[in-house]
Amino acid sequence: MVPLFDLTRQYQLLKAELEPVVLAQLESGGYVLGPIMDELEAQCAQELGVSHTVGVANGTDALQISLRALGLKAGDEIITTPFSFYSAAEVVADLGAVPIFVDIEADTLNIDPRQVEAAITPRTRGLIPVHIFGLPANMDALRAIAKKHDLFIIEDCAQAWGASLNGHAAGSMSEAGTFSFFPTKNLGACGEGGLISTNSAQVAEKCRQLRVHGQSRRYFYDEIGYNSRLHTLQAAILKVKMPHARDWNASRRRHAAHYAQLLEGTPYALPVETPGAYHVYHQYTLRVPQELGREHIMKTLAERGIGHAIYYPHPLHLQPVFDHLGYKPGSLPISETACEEVLSLPIFPELREDEVEQVAAALKAAL
Repeated sequence: MVPLFDLTRQYQLLKAELEPVVLAQLESGGYVLGPIMDELEAQCAQELGVSHTVGVANGTDALQISLRALGLKAGDEIITTPFSFYSAAEVVADLGAVPIFVDIEADTLNIDPRQVEAAITPRTRGLIPVHIFGLPANMDALRAIAKKHDLFIIEDCAQAWGASLNGHAAGSMSEAGTFSFFPTKNLGACGEGGLISTNSAQVAEKCRQLRVHGQSRRYFYDEIGYNSRLHTLQAAILKVKMPHARDWNASRRRHAAHYAQLLEGTPYALPVETPGAYHVYHQYTLRVPQELGREHIMKTLAERGIGHAIYYPHPLHLQPVFDHLGYKPGSLPISETACEEVLSLPIFPELREDEVEQVAAALKAAL
């Protein structure tokens, strides 16, 4: 048996560090914001190489609050990827704006800058690239496009804590970066959590205002906001975990290299790492050529007790909620084909070498 993910292994390793901190925070009586939150935000800013970070309740709120802080209005268009989790498109639509989906690169599975430029209209306000599975998108090309057309960029870094491109951390290469601290992320809380990173004092201040109901000072409200504060207890837990995150990402990279070595020469299309990128392998996602039959491969893995998942089985542009946008099957063929072929394997820091070998053996046996 090899689990897709096992959070209990990490807890056992950190138990002696975590439990005193959690108990101390409970005994303190300080459960909302406070000095622990200030310390965590400063620690995150230093780690990411940005001027400001703002803790919020989850990664989805981080996206929505960032869009508000950057001035998104109803009717504006935001260009994003259809091959991702729902959040980036969901928050755009929830704010009355329009998500515009463009196709991805076949090898990286990240948004294709060439498709981005072709989709820009007078209503385009910004871009949301997703650093999918922990591989940074082509930010150099995207930043050049954004500058040319006076657009903002929000990096969706939910899967990319610790990733970088040419020495620049994911979340530091745009007007704002958004992170999720969902428990299974590369840096995960013991519950929900999120973060916004920015080099703009104005954007940071607006985000802080929006996370507490739009409050400019106590009981004075300048606009409609949100109740979206990162819980202080989660901040305390994240402060313990953050110093370990670089080692955890290094472990993920070792497991990825081991998979690549063991699966070399097989028909599976393995993940790539682009020049200058530091991939943190939130997921190890390969592609199963359609002639092999992904269902057959998954059946073999299941019979051997190997955890696996499909991220993502249905592209966002073909989701029922976006029917009114007019996309049809075949509109974005690379994304649609990827959804039919991708398969994610177990990869987490505490995974053992022999477990990686079991997974690879099962994949070979399925052939």
